[in-house]
Amino acid sequence: MNTKEPSPCVMNTPNRPFKNTKEKYDILLNIIGMHGSAVVAFSGGVDSTLLAYAAAEALGRENMFCVTARALSFPERELKDAVDFCEEHGIRHEVVDFDELGVAGFAENPPNRCYLCKRALFSVFKTLAKEKGFEVVFEGSNTDDASDYRPGMQAVRELGIKSPLKEAGLAKEEIRAVLKELGLPVWEKPPLACLSTRFPYGEDITAEKLKMVGKAEQFLFDKGFKHIRVRFHGNNNYTARIETTPGVIAELAAEPIRGETDRYFKELGFTWVALDLAGYRMGSMNEGLSEKDRENEKHSSKD
Repeated sequence: MNTKEPSPCVMNTPNRPFKNTKEKYDILLNIIGMHGSAVVAFSGGVDSTLLAYAAAEALGRENMFCVTARALSFPERELKDAVDFCEEHGIRHEVVDFDELGVAGFAENPPNRCYLCKRALFSVFKTLAKEKGFEVVFEGSNTDDASDYRPGMQAVRELGIKSPLKEAGLAKEEIRAVLKELGLPVWEKPPLACLSTRFPYGEDITAEKLKMVGKAEQFLFDKGFKHIRVRFHGNNNYTARIETTPGVIAELAAEPIRGETDRYFKELGFTWVALDLAGYRMGSMNEGLSEKDRENEKHSSKD
């Protein structure tokens, strides 16, 4: 592995069709290029895909590689997407097994669950980077992530993990625009969040419940519903609350998909199956958080 200075042409990459996003993408390349080598925490989603692609361009493939966690909270289809992308683009990729349920406090699902998980997971990634002689670990947060309750960012700061997309001032829609210009089809991929976000804070998370949610969402995904969340409620009798985009709620409520969904979900172990009329919205489980919880996280996560 070689350590090198940032390329002098990074800020003036020629022949790119970007307009409003070109400057920020060049800034991103420059930020990444200030490091000699990097490990990219890679989920295969929109943000981490741009980060991985840019790291390969700015550092060279010999000075970076991607790492993805195989975990119960990570849908199998997303793991496959991550593996396929790296193979297609000639990027080195490692998949590491991660037992999130073995992280102290995680299964009890407290409001800082994401912090507990990210702290443990990124510690694994940092150790891996150190063992292989890589300088830094990158993760894919963007500027929009500051608008919601995200306790995992505290772990990112504590461990010194770098967030180049955020440093470059890139928001989600700008990231999608850059990916589209690069010709990477992931630009229109639906938002991804780990399956643990499907549980209200305080409800226990188990391997059985994670598998139920994963299978339920895969069923609807296979039926063509790409923007979908199956929220899990109840520690005894289980309720599946389905969120999807408002424009397709009527389709999901109509036959035959309504009956097929109800039957399959009950085969999985759900007692009741409900359709949320408010539709899909990111971070809906945070709606139940108290202001005290939000303020505690805000103060505890200051640099």
